[in-house]
Amino acid sequence: MSSKTLGIIVITSVFVSALFCQVIASDKVGGAEEDFALWIYLPREMTIKDDTISLGQVSIIRGEDSLVAKASEIALGRMLAPGQKIIIDRPMVLSRLACNGIPASTVRLSGAEKIKVKQQQQIINGSKFVELARSFLEKNPPDPSLGRLTPVWVPKDLVLPDTSKDIKLSTRLVKGGAKSRAKVQIGVLVDGKRIGAREVPFRVKYNCRKAVSLVDIPAGASVSAENVKIEKSLSNYPEPANWNPPYGLVVKRRIPANTTIRPYMVAPANPVVIVKRNQTVVIRIEIPGLLITAMGKAMRDGRSGEYIKVQNVDSKRIIYARVNEDGTVQPLF
Repeated sequence: MSSKTLGIIVITSVFVSALFCQVIASDKVGGAEEDFALWIYLPREMTIKDDTISLGQVSIIRGEDSLVAKASEIALGRMLAPGQKIIIDRPMVLSRLACNGIPASTVRLSGAEKIKVKQQQQIINGSKFVELARSFLEKNPPDPSLGRLTPVWVPKDLVLPDTSKDIKLSTRLVKGGAKSRAKVQIGVLVDGKRIGAREVPFRVKYNCRKAVSLVDIPAGASVSAENVKIEKSLSNYPEPANWNPPYGLVVKRRIPANTTIRPYMVAPANPVVIVKRNQTVVIRIEIPGLLITAMGKAMRDGRSGEYIKVQNVDSKRIIYARVNEDGTVQPLF
């Protein structure tokens, strides 16, 4: 350390001490020092290194050593994003002291009415990106039934320039991919210039309902509230908008107790023809992360849940496919 730098530090320390003593001296005019257990001086602005704000970081505290130590540890808030500024006023300080067993009547405040606190941050941690991305998805869910978010990985830390002043974050949802995945991109702008970005992928679970058999249900029996219960569950895909309890449907084959009832296990009491012979249909293959469609021609009439022959229009290949309620067909593998 140079002698010039050392001199500046000494002068600054002397100036701060002198200023504090001057403030204390002026405050003593209004009342006796013994009337107060703590004397706290609040500056107008303060820059801290950590993201958690404590009273000891943003003020000068005088008094009995154990009481000063207790007051110094009192939390006043937390920085949620780089570049954020937090305003702390006198009522907030007195309230936090009172919550920690230090009555306002035993405290003398001096200095500014409000403190503007900002963070001296040069690195944005990967965990911070995850926190911001999760908050964004919770406020802007890909589906209203969003249930649980699990980050696939934590992105790398981002080092900011030493001259960083105005830091802003631009958050957006990266579209595409399977419903069981969601990806958020967070762009970082310093003084209006984009200096980098991080992507945070999540595994997504959705709140859904399912029908579970209470007892063994024989083939041909009707589904009702007496033999089926509706339970809440988590699924990789959102619940269909037209989902309803399968009450009134007929069981195609025996369903053991404690079995989740799938659409292909039941059918309407009087099934209607959904796909007619020679009708053009959409062949739909959907697996996690991939959706394939092709055009086909039905070789005979088909009802929901039935398997019929379908000819691929392009390849002329004939396959067996199950008829879906929406009129599409799903190949049998």
